[in-house]
Amino acid sequence: MPIGLLALALGGFGIGLTEFVIMGLLPEVAADFSVSEATAGWLISGYALAVVVGALLLTAAVTRCERKPVLAILLVLFIGGNLISAIAPDYSMMMIGRIVAALAHGAFFGIGAVVAADMVAPTKKAGAIAIMFTGLTAANVLGVPFGTMLGQAAGWRSTFWAITGIGVLALVGILTLVPKTDRGAATTGGLRSELSAFRSGQVWLSILVTILGYGGMFGAFTYIAFTLTEVTGFAASTVPWLLILFGIGLFIGNTVGGKAADRNVDRTLLVVLAVLVVILVAFALTARNQPLTIASIVLMGGFGFATVPGLQMRVMKYANSAPTLASGANIGAFNVGNALGAWLGGVTITAGLGYTSPIWAGAGITLLGLGVMAVAAASAKRHNNAAAPVTEAPVTESSVPATAEPVAAR
Repeated sequence: MPIGLLALALGGFGIGLTEFVIMGLLPEVAADFSVSEATAGWLISGYALAVVVGALLLTAAVTRCERKPVLAILLVLFIGGNLISAIAPDYSMMMIGRIVAALAHGAFFGIGAVVAADMVAPTKKAGAIAIMFTGLTAANVLGVPFGTMLGQAAGWRSTFWAITGIGVLALVGILTLVPKTDRGAATTGGLRSELSAFRSGQVWLSILVTILGYGGMFGAFTYIAFTLTEVTGFAASTVPWLLILFGIGLFIGNTVGGKAADRNVDRTLLVVLAVLVVILVAFALTARNQPLTIASIVLMGGFGFATVPGLQMRVMKYANSAPTLASGANIGAFNVGNALGAWLGGVTITAGLGYTSPIWAGAGITLLGLGVMAVAAASAKRHNNAAAPVTEAPVTESSVPATAEPVAAR
């Protein structure tokens, strides 16, 4: 395994911690700023929407730049945003800090995924992407629970001070461990070439699946602290330990999902999304039962994050001649899903539907994602079957030649 993948995972750990730790601290943040649960939830939605902006605009702006220094600059932006959050005197400044940090998120993972895939053989690309995203799972297994405990013991600001320090360590890791990279799209025609990837209908379908498939799980997870304490009856001090179990599920799902996607990405996504719908429905129905809730948390994390390597690999597969901007756009799509899930969950809570309503909303969103994925897979299969007689070699799920044109949806 190239050591540079560990550096990318380290950066992913810091950024993932910023994204997710706020969920375990949402009650404390809401109380400190004297805002409602739904208003505090906008710190999550606002972050997610800012990721989309950064994923598209920042990635587009640096398509001709060497990727390693770009990753370092993005981490500097991330550090600055968390510093603002740590010292924020009010809700508005806290939102600004979240937005500044989020601008780095999408471009970092979008560019980093391309760098990770380029480090390994074609048949191991999804696995390499999964290693990078292991930083996100590690953030959930270790960072979020202990960050939540730190925030509960020493105030939520202490958690953001700690994240700022982690960002500095991640920056050092990128500078010292990631090898010198190509100059982005300079050899493929620049931004115009990158934009050409969006002519593929399969790229757009993949992005839509990302929004819906990941957004459903995230919507259920956004208000999990309220669900666990107000519905299931766990003490607030238990929440960090339950988040560790969720993080273990993420880690397993990310690893297994990456390996499965290398074998057959469409089949993996169809199966995982279908099971995730069932898990979310079961969670909503049994949320008052503590043992079943614990099982649901682990399974929700596992199957929810098992989609990530495959979703990222799929959009890069169909944009393979110019993957950088499409990869960044798909990272943005993950966070559109985050914002959609968090917003819809907040709407259902505000409407008085209770703290299990975000889980039901998440199940509905994921079901829509499954439907879109079925359409995308069927379209790709029809096109591949039609093209098979005139191709010299079969196109496999795990490998697309570097010179192949993106396959458009029919």
